[in-house]
Amino acid sequence: MSNPIKKFVPFMLVILLLVTGVTQALAAPPKQATSDIVDTAVADGRFTTLATALTEAGLIDTLKGPGPFTVFAPTDDAFAKLPAGALDGLLADKDELTRVLTYHVVSGKVMAADVVNLTSADTVAGMPVSIKVDGGNVFLNDNSQVIITDIETSNGVIHVIDTVLLPPAEAAPAALPATGGDIPANIYLLAAAMALGLILLAGGLALRLSWNR
Repeated sequence: MSNPIKKFVPFMLVILLLVTGVTQALAAPPKQATSDIVDTAVADGRFTTLATALTEAGLIDTLKGPGPFTVFAPTDDAFAKLPAGALDGLLADKDELTRVLTYHVVSGKVMAADVVNLTSADTVAGMPVSIKVDGGNVFLNDNSQVIITDIETSNGVIHVIDTVLLPPAEAAPAALPATGGDIPANIYLLAAAMALGLILLAGGLALRLSWNR
């Protein structure tokens, strides 16, 4: 009669190996991303227009820096939705291009779990972007939907959006009215007083001349 214990030895070894493997997997630190925001976006293949815009604006080195940054990255399809000629106009205007691109960047690493609890986020451009959760979807400025979240990089995180974010127009400096505005009433009084003074001065001179004759 065979020993029943020997039959269970292989089975117990398999169980021991499985338990050891699971324990090591749980104890191992999470794998860290090795590519930065720029390299991750370029390797993805859906952000060629964004990469070109970042290059034209001179922001490549910044987004390859230590960060961390949170980037709401428009896809090529998002840029294609811009009005005809708008992209060419941006690429030709470095200052405006920089303003638009930095409006897509938030300082710090803001994961999707944090984004859904916010109503706005301050961008590097110095203007906030509004955040709204509707039906489980996240929208920026009401019209740009976050379609992919939490693409982690070595210096931050990328959230993919389907529409380019356009910052609000800068306030135009106050212009003087075309007519120069209303003249205050005290100006009229001052002018009348000066006119009267000149009349009296002229009269005094005329009287003195008549006495000297």
